[in-house]
Parts: sequence; C-alpha cells; structure tokens
Amino acid sequence: MAERQTVIRSMHDLGLAAWFGGSLFGAVGLNGASAAVADPSDRTHVATVGWAKWAPVNAAAIAVHAVGGIALIAGNKGRVVGQSGTRGNTLVKGALTLAAMGVTAYSGSQGARLGKDSKAPANSGVDPAPETPAEQAKAMKQLKLLQWAIPVLTGTLLVLGAQQGEQQKASEVVKGLLPSLPTLGR
Repeated sequence: MAERQTVIRSMHDLGLAAWFGGSLFGAVGLNGASAAVADPSDRTHVATVGWAKWAPVNAAAIAVHAVGGIALIAGNKGRVVGQSGTRGNTLVKGALTLAAMGVTAYSGSQGARLGKDSKAPANSGVDPAPETPAEQAKAMKQLKLLQWAIPVLTGTLLVLGAQQGEQQKASEVVKGLLPSLPTLGR
C-alpha cells in the first residue's frame, strides 16, 4: 500500500476515541454525578437525559469508526492476508468491534427502559434504591455492569489499533512477509 490513508485512519481513530471517551465519561462522570442530585426521583432522570443527548453523537462516532475500519481493511487487504499476525489482529479486532456495538446497543435499550419511568427514585442512574420499581432496578443493575464493559471493549480496540500501527513499520512488514515468500532451492 503506497498511498496515504490519513482521512480513513482519522475516521477510524477519532470515531473510536469518541466512543471510548464518551462511554468512560458517562460511567464515571454522568452516572457518578447523578448520585449527587438532591431529589432521589430526579437521579435517574438526569442520567437518562444525559445519555439520550450523547446517543446520537455516539452513534455517529461508531459509524465513523466502522467506515474507517472497513476502508482500512480494504486498503490493506494484501498486507492483512500476507503478513504474519496481521490477519489474526484484524479478525480479533473485528469480533471485538461487533461485541462492543452489541453491548452499546443493549445498553441503550436498557437506558430507554429507564427513560420510560425516569422519575423512579434511585441512589444514582445505575444504583437502584430500595423503593425503585423492580423493572427499573433490573435495568439499572444491568447498566451498572454494561457501563464498564463498553470502555473495556473499546479500550482493548485502541490497544489492538496501536498494535496494528506497529505491524505497519517497514521492519515488521518485512519480517511478517518473509515466512510467506517461497524459498529458493527447495
């Protein structure tokens, strides 16, 4: 691959950075701050409104990341197929991306369940109070776990992206392609 891929790399990386950063901020900042709201019946409302405002930006970030990722795979298909280690990284990264998308979508559906009755009393946006209705309490308990699963998955994707960057160094490309070259004299 001789041409530059600055735009698609930027799409891939900026989309993933927004997805990771927004999810981490939501878990730490937004859900954490909802516990400080004075009225327990407003805590869930504050968290669900904040997440609802973030959702379209997050969806756009995920789409930009996906388009950039697909374009990078297409632009590097020869190296992905021929360079040792690159195919495995790409397959793992693809599977984790799909998993992160699924977890994000499921998390959004649980947040929407809470949004229906966002005046339910709670300790925070993800911590039910004893008087929280059962359906909302169940959604909150799931969201408490999901809020960390998304940054873990997307953070892992960032690490795998860094590994792919290292695989593109000339010395790594040569080392990764040598095993696939036919040996003379055999």
